[in-house]
Amino acid sequence: MQHIDLREKIIKTALQLNSRGLSAGSSGNVSARVNGGFLITPSGVKYHKLRAEDIVFMDMDGKTQGDFLPSSEWRFHLDIYKSRRVAKAIVHAHPPYSTALACLDKDIPSFHYMVAMAGGKDIRCCKYEPFGTVELSEAVLEAMVGRRACLMSHHGLLAFGDNLEKAMSLAVEVEVLAQQYQLVLQMGEPKLLSEAEMEDVLHRFWTYGDNAQKIEDEKRRKPRKSWQSNITYPKRGNFYKLPEEKDSL
Repeated sequence: MQHIDLREKIIKTALQLNSRGLSAGSSGNVSARVNGGFLITPSGVKYHKLRAEDIVFMDMDGKTQGDFLPSSEWRFHLDIYKSRRVAKAIVHAHPPYSTALACLDKDIPSFHYMVAMAGGKDIRCCKYEPFGTVELSEAVLEAMVGRRACLMSHHGLLAFGDNLEKAMSLAVEVEVLAQQYQLVLQMGEPKLLSEAEMEDVLHRFWTYGDNAQKIEDEKRRKPRKSWQSNITYPKRGNFYKLPEEKDSL
C-alpha cells in the first residue's frame, strides 16, 4: 500500500472535522493530491473507524482503487485538482456558521481584512446544485475563480491549500469569519473595506506567514547590498492572476 503516512494524515484531518466542530458524524470529506491522482475519504464510513487502507485512490480519469467507494463528492475534488495545479489538499465540511450563511445564499464580503486569506476580496457562495453532481462541481469551480475557498449554497464550505494542514486552517478561518460576520449583522450593516483597501491587503499578504519566511530566505542567498531596507510588494500578477486565467492562484 502506497502513501501510508499521507493516508494517516487524511484520517487525522477528517477526525479534526468532528473535533473542531466543522462537521458531524461522517459528513464532509478530505482529499490530498498524489502522483497520478489523489487520495480521498470513502463514502459513508465514520471517521473514527477509518484505517489507512480504507482511503480511496482516484486517478485523474475518475477510476478508483480500494475496498470502498470514494466520497459522493469526489467529482469537485477531481475537477479542482484538474483545474488548479496549486491545490494539493481539499477540505469540505458543513460547519454551522458558514452553512447558515450558505442557506441564505450570502457571500462573505470585505467586512474584515482576513477575508483576503481565501485569495480575493470576498468569499463567494456558489449556487445550489444537488450533491455529487457535475452541476455542483461546475458551480464550485465558478465560485472558486481567484479563490482558495467558497461557501456552497444550502450545503457547507470548501477550502484547499498547499497541504492538509493549510486546507484545514483555511476552512477554520472561513468558519470564524462567517461567525464574526453574523455577529456584525446583528448590530447592523458593516462598512465594507474598499476595493483599494482589499487590494492593499492582498499585496501585504505576500509578506505574511510562509511568504515572509521565503523572502527572508531569499535575502540570505543574495548579497546584502542588493537588498533595500523597505520591501517592495510584487506586482499583482506575481501573487494572484486575473480571474479569466485557468489557474488563478
